[in-house]
Amino acid sequence: MGILYDYEDVVLIRQAEKPGDPAEITVNCPDKTGLGCDLCRIILQFGLSITRGDVSTDGKWCYILFWVVGKPNTRWNLLHKRLMEVCPSCSSASGISYYKPEFQQQPKPPDVFLLKFWCYHDRKGLLHDVTEVLCELELTIKRVKVSTAPDGRVMDLFFVTDTRNELHTKKRQEDTIHRLKAVLGDAMMSVEIELSGPEVTACSQGSSFLPPAITEEIFSLELPNERSNGSAASNSLSVTMDNSLSPSHTLIQIICQDHKGLIYDIMRTLKDYNIQTSYGRFSANAKGMCEADLLVMQVDGKKIVDPNKRNALSSRLRMELYRPLRVAVRSRGPDTELLVANPVELSGRGRPLVFYDITLALKLLNIQIFSVEIARHMIQDREWEVYRILLDEGDGFCVPRNKIEEGVRKKLMGWE
Repeated sequence: MGILYDYEDVVLIRQAEKPGDPAEITVNCPDKTGLGCDLCRIILQFGLSITRGDVSTDGKWCYILFWVVGKPNTRWNLLHKRLMEVCPSCSSASGISYYKPEFQQQPKPPDVFLLKFWCYHDRKGLLHDVTEVLCELELTIKRVKVSTAPDGRVMDLFFVTDTRNELHTKKRQEDTIHRLKAVLGDAMMSVEIELSGPEVTACSQGSSFLPPAITEEIFSLELPNERSNGSAASNSLSVTMDNSLSPSHTLIQIICQDHKGLIYDIMRTLKDYNIQTSYGRFSANAKGMCEADLLVMQVDGKKIVDPNKRNALSSRLRMELYRPLRVAVRSRGPDTELLVANPVELSGRGRPLVFYDITLALKLLNIQIFSVEIARHMIQDREWEVYRILLDEGDGFCVPRNKIEEGVRKKLMGWE
């Protein structure tokens, strides 16, 4: 006997009744390993934070409920559409057609477009204003090259992909240029959009070399209990695993300081380790702490018995929750450089809104950006997205380096 299934009911969103209350997002669909990660990434992309969540699945069908808070101008209809796109489909005519990865076609990599524009002059916050427009247009920034000429003119190269797959059309390009002109005003000299060939992309990447001092400073894999800094984040972090409470599942219990994208960090780590979550409950309290209880199993349907696998997963979870992003301010020759790095999912997806938050933090600190390089690097067998930003130390530059690092980290972690 088949189950009546209305595809429109796969994702339901109930908006908050009054300001300050959370909205509710319900997902009811066939299951797949990593679905929770994909949903959390999209929620983070829309600038929302998950305050509470319940996840349950029998391995074939899942039910997920998230309570989220965030921007009052959230585009709920668009969020609904993007969440629907990552949910596995099924056919009600022949009962439930469960998701089977081996039958899924690998999607074609999206085209990369070069967005190039010249400005007569730079101003504080200009790069963030452009980034904000691109995010609103659902253009995903893959790489940025920003440089300032001696005469003060600024050339920006943005390599982007289009979530809507429409940037090859004249209408989409005209809309993008119109939005950019609106935010840049008289400062804009020219703007061009073109499909980026491999030779153009290669010429724009800049140096792929990271000095050893950088890799040692910001890519250390030391765990909190191996440090003696006594920070609040490390002292409040706990990850425990127990196999005694369920015949088929491993219980993972997490207590840690809350931060932006925390549930995403948990779910992406489990996805990278190919771990399935059968049941999960998350909650954050008013004191800034988060608790999570997860019943998980391996893809073979068994609990995690191998102590080496348990230790590896536990260590990775602790590291990802303690340092989901790496931030450092250092000297680069005579200049000051801001470095930010985040791990890339095994699927190749980077963390949402990192560049948006970096540029917003610098705008709030009244710091001007001289140049930007974004590239991916393989470090210690993991792929990282690394942002190298040279700060403009012109007249009036007086922000201490520790204040810059603190301001950027707080914005990225949602600790404003």
